[in-house]
Amino acid sequence: MRRLVRDFKYRGSSAERTLGMWPDVRRGEDSYIFPYQEEADEIFNSALIYELSVLKKYAEPILREVGQESIYYSSAVRLLTILSYFREADDKEIPNTSLIREFIGGSVLKY
Repeated sequence: MRRLVRDFKYRGSSAERTLGMWPDVRRGEDSYIFPYQEEADEIFNSALIYELSVLKKYAEPILREVGQESIYYSSAVRLLTILSYFREADDKEIPNTSLIREFIGGSVLKY
């Protein structure tokens, strides 16, 4: 969801393009991250308990643009179904230093 929102907002990528990249992203994780993660000095879990609630209002419209004729339609429907279990959260209360701001905007951090 993070990637979907970020790629749309900052890179102009459609949901289909981002969903199409997902197998390569997973392959990269399997090759270059997971085999070595136990050797890391530190591991940082950046997931937030309210993350999907915040991303929901951004991701749903992007996913709804995937047409039934698309090979990614079933993936979009699956992700929309997952999002349906979450209440939408207002992002006004999220600090401008929060990592999630990298994906939804409003960060004061420079990358």
